[in-house]
Amino acid sequence: MDFSTSTPIYLQVVEEIKRMLMSGELKPGEKLWSARDMAVRYKINPNTAARVYKELEMQNLCFTKRGLGTYLTEEEGIAELLKKEKAEQLLADTIATFLGLGYTKEELSELFQKALSEL
Repeated sequence: MDFSTSTPIYLQVVEEIKRMLMSGELKPGEKLWSARDMAVRYKINPNTAARVYKELEMQNLCFTKRGLGTYLTEEEGIAELLKKEKAEQLLADTIATFLGLGYTKEELSELFQKALSEL
């Protein structure tokens, strides 16, 4: 975790768990760590870990089984959905940056086409 950034630590952990889900390191339906174990794993306060789970539940990415623990959602295709959302957000941010630099949509299209052809 980057404690120096302006992004709250609990959101950084949420993004890390989403990344792990998208990459396949975590699987849908898999049991997550206890709040205490998460706190140790990420070197965060247990209250921050609890907030991570609260945020994941609000985003419908996990659920708690009373007395059994917290589990990732079992929703089919969740990893692909997260990947698509992340890609769309990155692309929108990149386009906004280029437009802010004064590029036209046509120039931007040419740049992307050239970059894609060079891959």
